[in-house]
Amino acid sequence: MTRKKSTDFHPEVLKLFDGYVHGVLSRRDFLDRAAAYTVGGVTSAALLKSLSPDFAMGQQINPDDSRLSTSYETFESPSGYGAIRGYMAKPQQSNDQLPGIIVIHENRGLNPHIEDITRRLGLEGYIAFAPDGLSPVGGYPGDEDSARALFADLDRSKILQDFISSVSFLQSHDNCNGNVGCIGFCFGGSISNLLAINVPSLLAAVPFYGTSPSPDEVDNINASIQFHFASLDERINSGWPPSKDALDSAGKSYEYYFYEEAQHGFNNDTTPRYDEASANLAWQRSLAFFDAHLR
Repeated sequence: MTRKKSTDFHPEVLKLFDGYVHGVLSRRDFLDRAAAYTVGGVTSAALLKSLSPDFAMGQQINPDDSRLSTSYETFESPSGYGAIRGYMAKPQQSNDQLPGIIVIHENRGLNPHIEDITRRLGLEGYIAFAPDGLSPVGGYPGDEDSARALFADLDRSKILQDFISSVSFLQSHDNCNGNVGCIGFCFGGSISNLLAINVPSLLAAVPFYGTSPSPDEVDNINASIQFHFASLDERINSGWPPSKDALDSAGKSYEYYFYEEAQHGFNNDTTPRYDEASANLAWQRSLAFFDAHLR
């Protein structure tokens, strides 16, 4: 099957879709407004289906890959939602303690795409762990619309506490050497920045197109941060300049990259917003960054 690209869609449709997946527009709003950009008998419902994730297309690592040991683990989050479940992947043959990476999902919980990213990091020699922010409502429900609806009703301050607790859980895991970083996408990018602010022992954070750290809070950052932005992502990019100024003034360790002609979500290879060249470059930069700060 031929993978659709973002250039196959009218730019306004992509903006509408961004509003839809982030809760600004309802499904009905998207369908009504996207109808103005349909051509050749294609319906707005068909547009939405085309833009939605195809997890099979984006799977790079088989869940049963013999090179990996994978499991679902539960940890306690006393200041958050209590018992939180997550997905862990680590090299099958390694008996050594490894550096750890927390993988933080988008606003849909622990879906198959995030599990695949966790396995990718496991094959790179890390103990990777992806908590499910939807644990308090039964976990990822199996479809994106239901996941977004469940996620919208959760207390963001408690979810943050859950991810803060996940760092301590991974640091103290028998297979971890205590060196822990995080990587996150969209909502997960925002949480990555918040972990850098709130967890002094975090060594590295790699946020993809997440809300930039508040200028008032950057003094609390100890971790080194590598930021990834899509050049066409006006909503997220507008908050970067004041954060950059604050990071510079505070003398913090960071690097940042903008990917030309890339859309928000360019790393997610399950949707047409995926940009292969940008995603591959960002991934290699991320791995080099983790190697430098966690090994």
